[in-house]
Amino acid sequence: MSTDLQPVAEVFSPGSNLQAYMQATNRIPILSVEEERKLGESLYYDNNLDAARQLVMAHLRFVVHIAKSYSGYGLSQADLIQEGNVGLMKAVKRYNPEKGVRLVSFAVHWIKAEIHEFILRNWRIVKVATTKAQRKLFFNLRGSKKRLAWLTNDEAKAVAADLGVDVKHVHEMEGRLSAYDIAFDAPADDDEDQTYHAPAHFLEDTSVNPAKLLEDANWEEDSVDKLHVALEQLDARSIDIIQRRWLRDEKATLHELAAEYGVSAERIRQLEKNAMKKVKVALEA
Repeated sequence: MSTDLQPVAEVFSPGSNLQAYMQATNRIPILSVEEERKLGESLYYDNNLDAARQLVMAHLRFVVHIAKSYSGYGLSQADLIQEGNVGLMKAVKRYNPEKGVRLVSFAVHWIKAEIHEFILRNWRIVKVATTKAQRKLFFNLRGSKKRLAWLTNDEAKAVAADLGVDVKHVHEMEGRLSAYDIAFDAPADDDEDQTYHAPAHFLEDTSVNPAKLLEDANWEEDSVDKLHVALEQLDARSIDIIQRRWLRDEKATLHELAAEYGVSAERIRQLEKNAMKKVKVALEA
């Protein structure tokens, strides 16, 4: 059913002209109790998708009304309405008119649930509410605070008791709501004095650590010396094979070396393997 309801969401989805969208939804007639029940039964028993379309359209204005109550989160009103419309369509799909409940009462849970999920996903880069208690606080703490200042201990206890959560969770969420996101790297057009406040400038730069640089240089020099010593222990043919098979940009194949030395490719492979074992032993010494 969701696929067939999609055209409703496209035709009546809020775009750049939000005011025109609201006017359009307000022109759609409100269903009477009898009309809603008849459409609900047609959808529930006969899977009448046109009935589903009419139920959705008749309640679009209700989604707008709910979405307006979430305007304080700094998110696009059109996006909030669109998410609410998704919740409305989910509610219509699950609506059972035999329960004796009006669709608007049944749909409010689904509409708010979709809007809540959208706000939690997009309000901040870092998630501020993941547990059930945190989600409850996120959507209720702002309304519970009577002033802009930080909550006192007594106020925090009152909010905790009212919402049924621990006091420490109230203080944690208050801190999260008061915080703000900051880019890891400062913007390119940032003031030069402000650039050094970016988190990236507080990380240790190990690339210029003198001790680490000296250690790396000594390790590389020691490895090169050991490689020269290891190669000097090999015969001329083995050295030539190792160099041409491993140390040159254009590496020779087993068959090319076999043709030059007048032996089989398998013999070249054996010589290479034995030479590499000797080199490995010398490097690990």
